[in-house]
Amino acid sequence: MNEHDWLVERFETDRPRLRAVAYRMLGSLPEADDAVQEAWIRLSRADVDAVENLSGWLTTIVARVSLNMLKSRRSRREELVDAPEDSGAHASEVSADPEQEAVLADSVGLALLVVLDTLTPAERLAFVLHDMFAVPYEEIAPIVDRTPTAARQLASRARRRVQQAGAGGQAAEAAARGAAEDAVDPAQQAADRAEIVRAFLAASREGEFEALLTVLDPDIVLRTDSSAIKMADAAEWNTAPEVHGADAVTRAFLNRTWSPVPALIEGAPGLVWNYRGQPRVVFRFTFDGDLITAIDVQADLAGLDIDLS
Repeated sequence: MNEHDWLVERFETDRPRLRAVAYRMLGSLPEADDAVQEAWIRLSRADVDAVENLSGWLTTIVARVSLNMLKSRRSRREELVDAPEDSGAHASEVSADPEQEAVLADSVGLALLVVLDTLTPAERLAFVLHDMFAVPYEEIAPIVDRTPTAARQLASRARRRVQQAGAGGQAAEAAARGAAEDAVDPAQQAADRAEIVRAFLAASREGEFEALLTVLDPDIVLRTDSSAIKMADAAEWNTAPEVHGADAVTRAFLNRTWSPVPALIEGAPGLVWNYRGQPRVVFRFTFDGDLITAIDVQADLAGLDIDLS
């Protein structure tokens, strides 16, 4: 067997799994086949000897291609289940198997595809790869150009939407497995949340809109006490007592030239703004999983335990 024949045989071994990944990403069998075909083209041009884990490499290629296809979609409504056409290393020589196509479509379910279609491309990829195909966050992160923690947040957000929608038994099982895997002890949870707070601060300072949205729950609430509102007005940073929604909260914090520092407030990760060496304003965070669901901005610090160490 020559190298080309070996490569074709090796690719055909991975084809069913690659098509399953692409279909769950795209919700369209023809598009899934396009993504798999693109993976074959790239494989045929690659230096295979330099690839340590060929199956993982192919999964990454299909995931990247699918992500780009999702991002390129505009306003057209996606047809969730299309008539299949086989494609790949020998597209013209392989006939479609209607029974296999039906099994693939049924294994996902229209209900799940409808829910997945409401997610952002990055959320969809993180959920599909991690919860359905057990790909570690460390491998997902570079595909979506995020840190592993941010990739976990994307999957967590998607998982909650799937669970809330109750989109099919397999999806619920996958979501439950993902939630169980993400369960951590209190110390680890505190460390993860401190990292999220630091990521929030960095994204705010650097004006990274998408990065801020990644750590915020869609229904987040920003609450500011009266003393903090007076300080904000003096600093020409107008804010309301309450701001609702991730977009509005993101815009409130975006591109702020502020210099709070990470701290523990009542034992929980937060931020403190100091003036002349004294805490003046605290930012307290409420979490649901890996997402920030509320931010309380307080200038009334009476009785608060603030640890800057």
